Amino acid sequence: MEFIHKSAVPSLSNPGVISRQLLNPDNSSSTRVTITEVHLEPGACQPRHVHDCSEQIWYALQGSGKLLFESGTEMQFNAGDVVRFGDGDIHGLQNDVQEKFVYLSVTAPPIHFGYAYQDKNNEEGD
Repeated sequence: MEFIHKSAVPSLSNPGVISRQLLNPDNSSSTRVTITEVHLEPGACQPRHVHDCSEQIWYALQGSGKLLFESGTEMQFNAGDVVRFGDGDIHGLQNDVQEKFVYLSVTAPPIHFGYAYQDKNNEEGD
């Protein structure tokens, strides 16, 4: 059993985006998943990207935004929706409304996401 205190949850950030690394290779011995809580401020974007060797499942907790896919394709993503990206699927997210968008991401196998963010700290998001 592992218990992860909130003080052990690092936050990674880019402009308008805070990614709370709830379960990650730095605070857990899990070799199966990374769990992340992501907050996007109004207008913030996670550009299209790909994970070659991991799948991701996103569960929208709050707000709405646009999923960004390959070739410019987009789809509405609202609180309560779930989306799964397979290995190699191009995906991103644009918060195109005037309220915060929050989603939970489960990635398997785990990825250490520090490479994708400019700032790293141990403060809680929000």
